[in-house]
Amino acid sequence: MTKLNIPDMTCGHCKAAVEKAVASVDADAKVAVDLDTRTVEIDSSADLAAILAALKEEGYEATQA
Repeated sequence: MTKLNIPDMTCGHCKAAVEKAVASVDADAKVAVDLDTRTVEIDSSADLAAILAALKEEGYEATQA
């Protein structure tokens, strides 16, 4: 389980974009987005660097929480 901070994630559209980005790397990943804290918990066997790159491609800078 990896927890990421995504400060620019503020709305339902952001939530969907983050989920889509993670799914593009690992379709079986479990993703739990919390807009209030602007964090996401990801349960995936995919490489974290690949997930971070996919998020960046969608316009979201993420850091490990």
